[in-house]
Amino acid sequence: MGILSILLWTPAAGVLLLALTPGRNIQLIRYIANLFTTIAFLLVCWLLSIYNAQDANLQFNEYFPLNPKLGSAYALGIDGLSMPMLVMATLLTSIALLASFTVSSSVKGYHICILLLEFGMLGVFLAQDWALFYIFWEVTLIPLFFLIGRWGGKRRHTASLNFVLYTMGGSVFMLISLLAVSQYDLEHGGSLMSSMHQAAQDMPRIEQVLVLLGFVIGFGVKMPIFPLHGWLPLAHVEAPSPVSILLSGILLKMGAYGLIRAVVMLPEAAKLLQPFLIFLGLFGMLYGGLLAWRQSDLKAMVAYSSISHMGIVLLGIATLNEAGITGAVLQMTAHGLIAGALFLLVGLLYERTHTRNIQDYSSLIQVMPRFAVFMTLTLLAAMGLPGSVGFIAELHTLIGGFRSSTSVGLGLGVMVFFSVSVLIGAAYAIRTISLLFTGPVKPQMRQIEDLRAPELLAAGILVAGIVFFGLLPAPLLDLSAATIGQMNSLISQRIL
Repeated sequence: MGILSILLWTPAAGVLLLALTPGRNIQLIRYIANLFTTIAFLLVCWLLSIYNAQDANLQFNEYFPLNPKLGSAYALGIDGLSMPMLVMATLLTSIALLASFTVSSSVKGYHICILLLEFGMLGVFLAQDWALFYIFWEVTLIPLFFLIGRWGGKRRHTASLNFVLYTMGGSVFMLISLLAVSQYDLEHGGSLMSSMHQAAQDMPRIEQVLVLLGFVIGFGVKMPIFPLHGWLPLAHVEAPSPVSILLSGILLKMGAYGLIRAVVMLPEAAKLLQPFLIFLGLFGMLYGGLLAWRQSDLKAMVAYSSISHMGIVLLGIATLNEAGITGAVLQMTAHGLIAGALFLLVGLLYERTHTRNIQDYSSLIQVMPRFAVFMTLTLLAAMGLPGSVGFIAELHTLIGGFRSSTSVGLGLGVMVFFSVSVLIGAAYAIRTISLLFTGPVKPQMRQIEDLRAPELLAAGILVAGIVFFGLLPAPLLDLSAATIGQMNSLISQRIL
């Protein structure tokens, strides 16, 4: 068994051990769950240390045929696109469990669902076979349905049902697109993902466009992109805060990750759909930012800001150039850190005050100075302040967008919308900082406890990542540079 298989099946082993653990032994359950998520994170750290960032090809490959007639296989591998997502998945899962000590009902079932969710997420980023990718994609639905529906807020049943119906609806379009490509002669010597890349070149242009549209719908629901975002605000608001960390930090990135793979597979169709995708990205940025600006519920504000930030990712992918795709990959990592920190901090604040209405707070800096520092830094990063990782991502996407808008005849004026969305992001970030941390201290807020040691550790790791990669982005850029360069080369060869 290779290192990737050990990593993939570590959470599954934790699920099996938890299933055999008595439900009344809550401390042991928490210990086992945290142990296995920590092991998975340490394995990824080891992978990162031995990963060759200069090699654009897949590394640590594992291949075992499953269905020779179809060509499907248990094929695992990592490259510069999947490596940062693996780090984020294991890191945020560990942080989510650190923030889960307040969960007191059905503790065993909750931790089993978290580990199952990590298993599915790792499988999506490790799979190098479209059939295996689809299986792991669907696996993530099951634990999320229960995590939202069992441990969520008052409207949890509606939120969980909306999430599953939206995602399963999108999965149908993804499956149809996969089946359409598989009708062509596939080379069974390698994984189904690599052979589908070859088969896609033989497809008629109109069929390529229809197949890519299916992928855009399937992956767009999970990102989400306008107008496929209907499930997101309710799911985020009703989900437990640790689940919101995973939902925003990793689950949304699964959609972006899959869309990048699909665009590289069908670059000619992506070129034809480029103006449409750029429009959706820009509109999503404006739409999400404006809705976030209008929210009084802190969780809803962060949820709608995710639509805006994922619009930046879609714009970067749609540019079809190296700078834009680099910006998209950076934004995936940046948003994982920023949204994860925001949902963590908002959740910790809600546990202390039992309100998420921003109008109920004022001058928390006097009673929660540590919370104020972390929240302020994270909100500034969310608006793309220089010195944060969000700025580096947005800058690359903006450069890619300017180059792309000229090539497709949209004109540089279109990119003004990008600047307007950044201003809107700054407006709601500054507004939130002002309402939370200025003014007189309200009587009911005088006795709030500041961040405790485990909470300080969790928030500190995320904020440190935001600031560190904002000041020194080279390690993050170098990690994906070779793979993105290879992807850009493949796209350029097909669309020129």
